[in-house]
Amino acid sequence: MKIGILTCARLPELLESDQQLIPLFAKENITAKAAIWDDETVDWTEFDYLIFRNTWDYYQKEEVFNSWLHKIELLGIKTFNPISVIQKNKHKFYLKELEKEGISILPSIFLEKNSTSNLHNVIPKSWEKMVIKPAFSAGSYLTKLIDRTEIESIQTEFKEHFATKDFLIQEFRPEIKELGETSFIFFDGKFSHAVNKKPVENDFRVQIQYGGKYTLIEPNADLLLQAELILSKIPEKLLYARVDGIVIENKLHLMEIELIEPDLYFDLADGARERFVEAFLKVIE
Repeated sequence: MKIGILTCARLPELLESDQQLIPLFAKENITAKAAIWDDETVDWTEFDYLIFRNTWDYYQKEEVFNSWLHKIELLGIKTFNPISVIQKNKHKFYLKELEKEGISILPSIFLEKNSTSNLHNVIPKSWEKMVIKPAFSAGSYLTKLIDRTEIESIQTEFKEHFATKDFLIQEFRPEIKELGETSFIFFDGKFSHAVNKKPVENDFRVQIQYGGKYTLIEPNADLLLQAELILSKIPEKLLYARVDGIVIENKLHLMEIELIEPDLYFDLADGARERFVEAFLKVIE
């Protein structure tokens, strides 16, 4: 069996933590190799399966990425996670659907492209601060934290972006600074580990490239049930999933379900890579 672990041009050999999957697959008589998703010289038919891992530039190449997904689908190559999942998860308006199904999300406004709405009219007056970000994005791309005094200036600054992209505006909760964001990682639908992520002082972004601090934690049974309920709303078979949210009074408020190329914090949890490979063997059965 041969699998391609998908990456991007700036990480041609994968992130180091993902490179360590390759010898684990080899132990199972599986040949795994890094494959740059938009490298036109790759013969995709040589792979039995493809695994999305470090495709961290897909949101910057939306049309190319969509065309590539269609190509892989036409070739009939099975991917993990499935292309049907990727298609939905790459656009954050899926949160609107989950909210309709009873999932608690952070208070959000879904602003469609070409909207002529005045932000003063759509943002609730009770919101003191808010985070604005594109619906098709990753890694804090075009993401800003603003307060009410900046609404008018952001409307002007983002005018061209609003014309071409859907945007999400979410109420900023102070808990993100005080308590951090919690990620629940699942392999083949089974809980593997959880990580708390806190931003550095005077920032709101929890990603490690902005100084975020990551800590392995043991969530209580109630929080784990809440994360599992969120994941149950995805009907397809998943190799991995990361449920990100803010815990407020033991209630998990969903921020995102990461199903395309999330950091799975392999280095923080003993045995996580082995569980990942075991999950792969199960989902292909």
